[in-house]
Amino acid sequence: MKKEILAAAVLALVTSVPSLVTLHAQSAQSKSGMPDLVGALRATPGVLGVEAAQTLSGKQAIFAWFENKKAVLAWYYSDTHQKLMLQFSGGFKVADRPLADVPDDGGPILAIASLKMAPNAAEPKDAGDLRTSVTQISIELYAPLPGGLAVGGRFAPSTVKVPGLVEVPAGLLGAR
Repeated sequence: MKKEILAAAVLALVTSVPSLVTLHAQSAQSKSGMPDLVGALRATPGVLGVEAAQTLSGKQAIFAWFENKKAVLAWYYSDTHQKLMLQFSGGFKVADRPLADVPDDGGPILAIASLKMAPNAAEPKDAGDLRTSVTQISIELYAPLPGGLAVGGRFAPSTVKVPGLVEVPAGLLGAR
């Protein structure tokens, strides 16, 4: 009986973690002094959609789909992003020409920002403490490839155009 209760508790915890990360990411201002990244991204012109998640390895991630390079640069130069870059860079100089190798006339871009906290890191008291609690941070950019299958919906917003993507209504899942 104890094993079943423990298993149920672990299952409840594992299934609720992504929701907790999303709520934390969407809060107006966390105790750590972090800004509302999801809200700031959604307010950026050219952002097609935003999702927050936690991976099995413990990384917290934000997925942001941008209409094009111009939209990514609007976020890059936003006050929120500039403050975060300054906070995490510790004065280290960042790129003079962000996205210099990305074509101006390209299509949608997916940005994935992920970070991993130190195993025993306590909730930072302020934004300055956050940097010492983070063991890994990355921002990666991707573009959709032609093809794929979506049954009953997509991970990417429907406004992200993907050539050759086959979209099937959910009702066909149960049909035989």
